[in-house]
Amino acid sequence: MSASVPSALSDIEIQRALGPLPGWSRKGDAICKSYHFATFPAGIAFIARVAEVAERLQHHPDIDIRYTRVLFQLSTHDAGGITQKDFELASQIEALAAA
Repeated sequence: MSASVPSALSDIEIQRALGPLPGWSRKGDAICKSYHFATFPAGIAFIARVAEVAERLQHHPDIDIRYTRVLFQLSTHDAGGITQKDFELASQIEALAAA
């Protein structure tokens, strides 16, 4: 039996949830943020840490890698928009970046 699909958040809920996430912004039906690293391997190592968290949460980001810049885009595709799951993962990514 599959887990229930979370509900997409309203525009105001999304704006409120973005407040405590510095640098994150809404882009259509996703929230996104770019991170910059000193070297390409440092960016890839960060992605590996995010992958472990994403797997544990069973929620996987879209990732765009451009040399030392890594862009994360989070959206709950089966809900057709942004859900609390996206903000949970964004918070975890922020915690990893701060560590």
